[in-house]
Amino acid sequence: MNIDGKTKVYGIIGDPVSHSLSPAMHNAAFAKLKENRVYLPFLVHDVSAAMQGLRGLGIEGVSVTIPHKEAVIAHLDKIDPVAQKIGAVNTIKCERNEKKTLLTGYNTDWLGAVRPLRKTIDLQKAKVVIIGAGGSARAIGFGMLEEGADIMLCSRTPSRGKSLAEDLGCPWCPLNEVETLRGQVLINATSVGMAPQQDHSLVPQTVLEGYDVVMDIVYAPLKTRLLNDAEEAGCRVINGLEMLLYQGMSQFELWTGRTPPEEEMRSILMRAVSRR
Repeated sequence: MNIDGKTKVYGIIGDPVSHSLSPAMHNAAFAKLKENRVYLPFLVHDVSAAMQGLRGLGIEGVSVTIPHKEAVIAHLDKIDPVAQKIGAVNTIKCERNEKKTLLTGYNTDWLGAVRPLRKTIDLQKAKVVIIGAGGSARAIGFGMLEEGADIMLCSRTPSRGKSLAEDLGCPWCPLNEVETLRGQVLINATSVGMAPQQDHSLVPQTVLEGYDVVMDIVYAPLKTRLLNDAEEAGCRVINGLEMLLYQGMSQFELWTGRTPPEEEMRSILMRAVSRR
């Protein structure tokens, strides 16, 4: 990588950011396509100051991670309609004219779930059960609606679950009734399955036998207890690394207008996860 006066700068803003795999993924893609661009982690406490920095320093675009996905919205000039529905932004594109820099917010988290699922099953009218009621469940829920799926939300916390279900316009049921649900796709949108809960799953294996596809947003470990159980039950499975990959590929397309090198990005993510 050669850094010079023409290098375009991108990054990720959040708190923390030291754990992020996005720099490895995006820099590998830039290098593969011989793009004079670099992607850096920016630890941000003050969102307002950071957004002014984007305008003043000539940054081309950033990923936005926890806890700033909602706070950045007040500082944007434009927001994509799907990101507006979701109420969170994970991608900002900076565009300059003679007078000012315009910041546009997008959400590619939903595409991270939708794109690998599209390769596996027709989501139009598919019955999708989403486990969880946090930010990931929200993005995935709106993404499924964009694809024309019929969704059901299931969560441990009634207040959060019912609130999100109302926003999504879908039914909600408590987690202890997950055995009563039926569908083609089940998605775990919680952190259960990640260390120190790597031996846990929120869904009994006997329930999984009724699904065609099971997806888990957890990518460390790559094969969670849920996905192991799902494979044994005869389901097709999609791990959390695919969601991370496809949301990153969507960001790359927004920023560069080019087709991202999928296998290069997947390979670098696999290596990074295995090292951890």
